[in-house]
Amino acid sequence: MSNKKKNKPSPAPQEVLRPVDIYFKELSAIFANPQNRRLYAVFLTLFFFGVMGLIWMIPFPQFDFMVKMGWHTFLNWGSIFIAVIVYSYLRLAPTLSYAMLIEIGIMSFFIVQLEYLERAGGPAVWLITGLIMLVSLVALIAITKREAAPVSTNNLIRLITIGPIWLWSFVFKKLKLKF
Repeated sequence: MSNKKKNKPSPAPQEVLRPVDIYFKELSAIFANPQNRRLYAVFLTLFFFGVMGLIWMIPFPQFDFMVKMGWHTFLNWGSIFIAVIVYSYLRLAPTLSYAMLIEIGIMSFFIVQLEYLERAGGPAVWLITGLIMLVSLVALIAITKREAAPVSTNNLIRLITIGPIWLWSFVFKKLKLKF
């Protein structure tokens, strides 16, 4: 008697999806029109810049110990906003959070340039960034109207919050980089 085991085909291993993969799959299903993705990239970036600029301009308390240590020039509400956003993205997809950190660094540079412009007698930074935020929000809402299915407010909020790294994921896929 031979004790040969029958070779049963083993079931294909299921791909384990991370939470970020599930979010991206949902966003791709809701915002399925590929022509709109470029517009989302432009207006989400502008919206994010506008929100960051507005938060940056909220007066931050000047504590004595911060002034003595020279931290008062670096720490503001924008810094805290950046830390929270990057940490949130880091928890979802570390590599994509680094791309966002670079993007945020570039945005920070332009916000500081707007501050210099304001000091030289130009328009207030909060006015410029507020206008950018409002125009880009209206544009985002208009773009979502072009989708095949109606987009709910919750899905628009999800696009605004997770959309930046979702759009970066397409760049990473095109460059064949893992995220």
